[in-house]
Amino acid sequence: MAEKNILIIDDDSSVRKSVSDILEDENYNVYKAEDAVMGLNILAKEKINLVMLDVLLPKIGGLEALEKIRSMYPKTEVVVMSGHANIDMAIKATRLGAFDFLEKPLSLEKILTVCNNALTVQSLREENLNLKKKAVRKNEMIGKSTKIEEVKRLIEQAAVSDARILITGENGVGKELVARAIHFGSNRSEKNFVEVNCAAIPDTLIESELFGHEKGAFTDAVSSRKGRFELATGGTLFLDEIGDMSLAAQAKVLRAIQEQKIEHIGGEKSIDVNVRIVAATNKNLLTQCNTGNFRQDLFFRLNVIPIYMPPLRERKDDIMLLLFHFLQELGDGAEFQFDESAISFLENYNWPGNVRELRNLAERILVMHAGGNINDKILLNLLQKNPTKANFKTEGLLEIMDLDYNSAKEAFEKQYLAYQLSKNDGVISQTAEAIGMYPSNLHAKLSKYKMKDK
Repeated sequence: MAEKNILIIDDDSSVRKSVSDILEDENYNVYKAEDAVMGLNILAKEKINLVMLDVLLPKIGGLEALEKIRSMYPKTEVVVMSGHANIDMAIKATRLGAFDFLEKPLSLEKILTVCNNALTVQSLREENLNLKKKAVRKNEMIGKSTKIEEVKRLIEQAAVSDARILITGENGVGKELVARAIHFGSNRSEKNFVEVNCAAIPDTLIESELFGHEKGAFTDAVSSRKGRFELATGGTLFLDEIGDMSLAAQAKVLRAIQEQKIEHIGGEKSIDVNVRIVAATNKNLLTQCNTGNFRQDLFFRLNVIPIYMPPLRERKDDIMLLLFHFLQELGDGAEFQFDESAISFLENYNWPGNVRELRNLAERILVMHAGGNINDKILLNLLQKNPTKANFKTEGLLEIMDLDYNSAKEAFEKQYLAYQLSKNDGVISQTAEAIGMYPSNLHAKLSKYKMKDK
C-alpha cells in the first residue's frame, strides 16, 4: 500500500492515542492535533489524505473546521467523530462535505472500514482526474500558426460560458477536436460529452437518437431508451454535421433548446434537460437557410459564438508539428528526418483531406519506412495512393460527353464514387460523411455498380 497520511484532530488525548495506535498498526502514517488551529497548521505543511475530526473542539468548533478544510484542501477527505451524535448533526456534517460520521465510542472495525473506504474513494477520484487530464492532452490542439492560435483563444474564451457554439470548416480540419476542447475547458467537464453525427443517422431514426423513445413507440422499439439529450444532461451535446439534419428534426431540436425540455417518442411526459449545445458543419448554413434547407431561427440559436476552423493549407506553420505528433502517437519509436525538398513539398501541397489526410500520410510513412531520411519523391509516391484533384485521371470524362443523359450520369457517378472512395481509403462511413450521403445509400450505389467496398 502506498503511504497514506492521516491527521487526528481531537482534544481528548486518550482518543488520539487509541485511534493512532489502530491506524499505525495498519501502516498508516499518523499526525495528531489537540485542536483545529494546530490541525490546520499541520495541513498547511504536510500532504494529508484523511482527517479524523472531532465535533466538540476548543478555539474553533469541529463543523467550522470542517468547512475550512473542505474549502482549503478539497482533495482531503474528512471523517467527523462525536460522542454527542444526533441525526441533525450528521446531516449537517455530510452537507458540509464530510465523507462519513462516526459515533463515539469508536470501534476498531468501524475506524478501519471508514478509513479504507475514504482513501479508496480518494484514490479513485485522483485516478479519474488523471484520466481526464490525459484525455485533455490527447485532444490538445497542435499548432503555432496565427490562425490556430486565434482558434485556441476563442475556445478559451467560449469554454467558460454556456453559450451555444457553431464550428464551421471543411471535412477533416478537426471540428470535433474543437468541440472536445470546449467541453474539457468548461465547468461541465466532469459530465458527459455526447456526440451525434447527424449525417450518419437516417431521417427515420434521428429523432429517436436525439430524444429517446418509449417501448412500443414503433416496430423495433422493444424497450424504452434514453436519447442523446438525456445522456448529455449536465454536460455537452455535440451535433456534428448539423447541416444534414432533416427539417422535422431541426424543429424539435429548436424547441428543445428553447424550452430545455424533451419528450420521448411515444411518450407524454416532459423531461427536463440541461445541455450545452455545440454544433458543427462543413456547409454554409446561411446559404442553406436561403434555399429552405435549414431553419433560419435554429441557425441564429446555434450561431451565438461562431468558430471557424481553417483548412490545413492555411496553416503551413503547423504541418510539420502535426506530422511529427502523429508519427510519435502512432509509431513505435522509429525516427525520421525530412529533408528540405520534403518540407517544401508538404508545405505547398493542397491537403484536400486536411488534418485527416496528414494523419493517413503519417500511418503510411510508418508502414512503408522503417526510419531514416524522407524526401519529396517518397512523399509524392505515398500521397499518390490517395488521389487528389491534381492527380485524379480525367481522360474518361471526354468519352462521357458522347453518351445519352442517363448513361452519362451513371458513368460520371461511378467514376466520382471511385475517386471519393480512393480519397478516403475505401472506408464507407468516412466517404459517406465526406460527400454528404448516408452510408446505407452509399452501400446501395456501390452494389448497383458492382464496386468493391469495405
